[in-house]
Amino acid sequence: MWGLGALFYCYAFFQRVAPAVLVTEMMRDFGVGAAIAGMLSGLYFYTYAGMQIPIGLLLDRFGPRRMLTGFALLSAVGSALFAVASGVGPAYLGRAMVGLGAAVTWVGTLKLASQWFPPRRFALITGLTLAMGMAGAVGAQVPLAGAVDAIGWRGTMWGAAAVAAVLAAVMWTLIQDHPDEAKAPVSGQGLLAGLRLVVAAPGIWLAGLYGMMMAAPLLSYAGLWGVPYLVQLHGMSRSDAALSTSAMLIGWGVGAPAAGWVSDALGRRKPVLIGAAALALMSTAVLLYLPGLGVGLRQTVTFVSGAVSGGFVVAFALGREQVPAWAGGAALGVVNTACMASGAIFQPLIGWLLDLNWQGEVAAGSRIYSAAAWDTAFVVLLAAQAVALAMALRAPETYCGHPSS
Repeated sequence: MWGLGALFYCYAFFQRVAPAVLVTEMMRDFGVGAAIAGMLSGLYFYTYAGMQIPIGLLLDRFGPRRMLTGFALLSAVGSALFAVASGVGPAYLGRAMVGLGAAVTWVGTLKLASQWFPPRRFALITGLTLAMGMAGAVGAQVPLAGAVDAIGWRGTMWGAAAVAAVLAAVMWTLIQDHPDEAKAPVSGQGLLAGLRLVVAAPGIWLAGLYGMMMAAPLLSYAGLWGVPYLVQLHGMSRSDAALSTSAMLIGWGVGAPAAGWVSDALGRRKPVLIGAAALALMSTAVLLYLPGLGVGLRQTVTFVSGAVSGGFVVAFALGREQVPAWAGGAALGVVNTACMASGAIFQPLIGWLLDLNWQGEVAAGSRIYSAAAWDTAFVVLLAAQAVALAMALRAPETYCGHPSS
């Protein structure tokens, strides 16, 4: 059951990262610049992030089975609409529906984990879930680039719609909600009790802001702007650039379960959060601003940056452990809202900074940005990780346990 939820999360991350490979075609077909392309990609994050708190409350009430199945169908419809969009308006709607459908994947899968695995394994299972997401993200790099070359970006989105529909049918058949879990009362007042607990816990907000800032490089660099950056500034082919940015995704997939395992083994959250943020800040600075990196060294540093950034998953355990277990869905929803807001904020922000510093150069219908423009835009990623380090230093220590109900 956890595997099915994780597979849906894998699909969601594929959809999240796919615009990094499709961005040139989207700008060409829809006749837009980087800011609009960033917004088109970022719409996924607006709907995804905006639904995380309601999703958490609904999961506490209705359970993962119905929520995961219904939202998978919504993703299928959104992907199909995006595939046939003839203009920016329908494309906006399709991407928003994909993001809305995917909104349940992370919190829903972690809800399954909290129901069917012991608490001492939660950070590890959280990391393994993220590793599944990274598999989807890697699939949205080189394999997707090959598929786009073969059948076009619209054909690949039709395929994605079919996958979501099949997943919905399988999840409805096989997933079960745990019958013994204590749930919030069924009334509206009872459902909001968990949210009131979450809002009153300062450690949850620190965990959410930490996750938001740590996720910025992956969601913005590997998730959208890394491929055109490497193609335009470093002369790579699209496939080679996609392979290079995949190193960050693979790093996340390796680093997340490792960080979860270390945190569970230590019985502490804070040391892992601090170490991950400090190392992420240093490695991202080297990746983006150290001159003369060869392809092999660049890919190595990209992998390291992703691996240490994967420590952000411990923030979910930290947030969940601020409240009693029955309100865990609400806590996870709040933390994930902040994390997904990272993509909604930083993807369009980088696009806006690129357009602000654009010198008017165009090639094959797409804008070309200078090295100075890329350097200016990417400095926000370093600022984000500096904030993450500050949040880690202020975070409380839960010692891997819930407060009493």
